[in-house]
Amino acid sequence: MSVAFAGLWATVRRVEVAGDSMLPTLHPGDRLLVLRRVPPRLGDVVAVVDPRVPARTMVKRVAALDHRGVTVLGDNPGASTDSRDLGPLAPATVRGRAFYRYFPPTRRGRL
Repeated sequence: MSVAFAGLWATVRRVEVAGDSMLPTLHPGDRLLVLRRVPPRLGDVVAVVDPRVPARTMVKRVAALDHRGVTVLGDNPGASTDSRDLGPLAPATVRGRAFYRYFPPTRRGRL
């Protein structure tokens, strides 16, 4: 493995979408690559720590960034637990920005 590839891999993590909160953009079972150590931008799909269960990762969209934190929302409001329920999240809870769906193969591509 080259040093450049090893360095890139250290900044990427994999997450799986669970639940219907990101429909129609993302489906349950979609698997994403998430770039760590990259500040989120408005509109990005991000992986965040669930403040209720810190071992759990949620996938949401960044709706606002301000001094209070990061506001994240699901694309499917009726099926999403997000900042409408939890309030803004601390910036440190953002695990990274999703940039590529690698599974299922028929839906593979950049986000």
